[in-house]
Amino acid sequence: MTNLVKLIPGSPFPSINAALLDGSTVNLGQAHSGADWQMLVVYRGKHCPLCVRYLNLLEEHKEALNAIGVSVTAVSADSKEQLSQNMEVLNVTYPIAYGLSVEQMQQLGLYISAPRSEKETDHDFSEPALFVINEVGVLQGVNIANTPFLRPELDVVVRGLTFVRNQTGYPIRGTQTY
Repeated sequence: MTNLVKLIPGSPFPSINAALLDGSTVNLGQAHSGADWQMLVVYRGKHCPLCVRYLNLLEEHKEALNAIGVSVTAVSADSKEQLSQNMEVLNVTYPIAYGLSVEQMQQLGLYISAPRSEKETDHDFSEPALFVINEVGVLQGVNIANTPFLRPELDVVVRGLTFVRNQTGYPIRGTQTY
């Protein structure tokens, strides 16, 4: 058993780059599109219908997130070809990156699964996670799951982030380690 990394809220978010379909790269923790906070959604990949549903639902919340200064990016370990095929059923306008490596998954402290068969997918993949990175590149919030049905409800996430963004001096929660 390997030692798992545990990202601590309040600590700097790792600088990890991933590729986009247009050939450019994106820093997964860096806000974009005029926002100063970033929400990074890690999903299992094309093979997961719950992930497709979640990513499409995220698009419905993108405007509310943008209104409070939070940009959205998603990423998986899928190949460029797998993401291209997945885009046929994804109705999203936020950046989706591909090619997350096992080392990058480990750096983020993600749970990693092997495919049950070649029919599922052809590579190890991460289980879902959601990271919120604030304007100074620090991890504001984190949710790491080991299965696709344990994701946070996006309407609750948006309401919570709206509350936090509208407070002065609201502390980052969960920073104590023992």
